[in-house]
Amino acid sequence: MIDFEEELKKFHPSLEVEDVSEAIYNQDLTDMADLIVAMIKDTGNIRKKSNGTNEE
Repeated sequence: MIDFEEELKKFHPSLEVEDVSEAIYNQDLTDMADLIVAMIKDTGNIRKKSNGTNEE
């Protein structure tokens, strides 16, 4: 039988996985919330321009 406790003691995560996770976490990624906020702001700016105001 496999001794899971012994196998877990031997386990070391792959360096490749650690490198990938660091690269992902260190990037400033735009998520859906950021995109929606930007779209709402753009829509507000379009409405102001169509009303003849340049206020922001």
